[in-house]
Amino acid sequence: MGDAYLAIVNPAAGGGRCGKQFPAALERLTSAGIAVDVAQTSAAGEASTLAREAWAAGRRRFIAVGGDGTGFEVVNGLFPAASGNAERPRLGFLPMGTGNSFLRDFTEQGAEHSLAAIIEDRTRRCDVARLHHKTASGPAVMHWINILSIGFVADVNGLRARRFKAWGELGYVAAVVTAVAGLQSRAFPLRCDGEELDDAPMVFASFNNSKFTGGKMMMAPHADTADGLIDFIRVAPLGRLGLLATFPKIFSGAHLKHPAVRESKHRTIDFEMTDEIDVMIDGEAERVVPLAIDVLPGALDVCV
Repeated sequence: MGDAYLAIVNPAAGGGRCGKQFPAALERLTSAGIAVDVAQTSAAGEASTLAREAWAAGRRRFIAVGGDGTGFEVVNGLFPAASGNAERPRLGFLPMGTGNSFLRDFTEQGAEHSLAAIIEDRTRRCDVARLHHKTASGPAVMHWINILSIGFVADVNGLRARRFKAWGELGYVAAVVTAVAGLQSRAFPLRCDGEELDDAPMVFASFNNSKFTGGKMMMAPHADTADGLIDFIRVAPLGRLGLLATFPKIFSGAHLKHPAVRESKHRTIDFEMTDEIDVMIDGEAERVVPLAIDVLPGALDVCV
């Protein structure tokens, strides 16, 4: 294996676009002298299994070929095994999915930038965030490098995944309309860095390692992928019209100017919750009982 990359490919990403485009992209890498082995996924979760088994077999270089969900699965295959290892995993991206949010912190050129970074051997240290949560079988952990959201944003994502997935892009619109119709502010009791309990109601909250989500939405303009901190964006109660007027401002980051929106940075977030809630984590829809969020500083080398 040596220094060869393992490209973990989700051919279904981007509505099947990835399956058509990835061979040419990988050909550019091999033509430049980069050794690449390929493994394609055929089911949800398989990218995590492939990454986990490859790490255990001694591989240290990976390429996530697909969308944000593919990157999420690869990261969760590498961690927690790679946590604290003297050899940090190296992860490149060939964004051929729908969102491709993480790379926007570094470039708007997507795959072209990523190909150049891999060929030129450019890497940057990146934090890996962790969600500790409770399952029926006991405590568990999920890792992410982009964003975790609860409240309205997670409700929309969960509705789309459970009820409107077959509708394609229209499913997102249907989920937004449904979530807005049932909009409510809720308390998500939590402590930031061990401070006093915060149980004020929110419309939604996001815990960000990078700036962008959903493609071009700049949820956390001041997030830094290598500062060892979670950028916490919370939105206090808003009516439906207020939310609909404010939400589009996320594309420019101007939502932070709204008096209902507050930003802070923390090393740890501890939840005091007993019920499952919808969580959006790097674009994936999950239902969990959240326990805590913390950070593995600089645990991953990303090719950017």
